[in-house]
Amino acid sequence: VQLQACGGGLVQTGGSLRLSCTASRRTFDPYAMSWFRQAPGKEREFVAGISRSGRRLKYVDSVKGRFTISSDVDKTMVYLQMSSLKPEDTAVYYCATSGAGRWDEVPLEKAVYDTWGKGTLVTVSS
Repeated sequence: VQLQACGGGLVQTGGSLRLSCTASRRTFDPYAMSWFRQAPGKEREFVAGISRSGRRLKYVDSVKGRFTISSDVDKTMVYLQMSSLKPEDTAVYYCATSGAGRWDEVPLEKAVYDTWGKGTLVTVSS
């Protein structure tokens, strides 16, 4: 299984981008799907995720109200809509899936995720 993330780029402060992630298998069901990011010199951190059930969403506090994670009805794509971008959002963004964890919870620990995409770079200029 391979994940492919795309949609990154250079954007000014306050701008928007939409990241997309697709899997080589037909669907993400029944896996949790999440986005992580890693800024230069920092640890990879959880950004947003969808539970295995698809009913629960979770966001890191720093992106609440600005980012929205979603998937299509068939769960073949997962998206991260990013708005009101700030320079501190600059990072490589990765999509990841996990078959572990509870059905209605979003795992936050990167160690739980067993499949990762290569990442897409988001640069927000001030």
